[in-house]
Amino acid sequence: MKIYLDTCCLNRPFDDQNQPRIRLESEAVTLILEKTHQREWEWVGSEILFYELEQISDVERKERTVLLARQCHRVIETTGQILDRAEELETSGFDSYDALHLASAEQAKVEVFLTTDDHLQKLANREKKRFLFAVINPVQWLEEV
Repeated sequence: MKIYLDTCCLNRPFDDQNQPRIRLESEAVTLILEKTHQREWEWVGSEILFYELEQISDVERKERTVLLARQCHRVIETTGQILDRAEELETSGFDSYDALHLASAEQAKVEVFLTTDDHLQKLANREKKRFLFAVINPVQWLEEV
């Protein structure tokens, strides 16, 4: 199974763990990363993922998230086709980074796009006819698989 973890997911283990939701999502992301490390699932990343991670101002957090991202099995390069698709998604209300992540995941033919961003998930679910993959929170996804 091919999965895509967005920037929010990779940041989650480094967020304040005092809130139960954040702690649960962190544990879910960590478990998913372990499964990808064991090659049970294929983790697909993208150039836009690395670009967005490089924009993190907290140097330590940036280093940690980039180290995590380097463990992905495949990195999708940003092509004209991806840029065109992202532009199309932006007209539906997606943020430019989210649109690029979604277009990259689509290009990779992933089965699931994981995010902890409620707004992205809600919008993607409203526009789910546009995607051949599920856009879902990692905790919810683990409950289903």
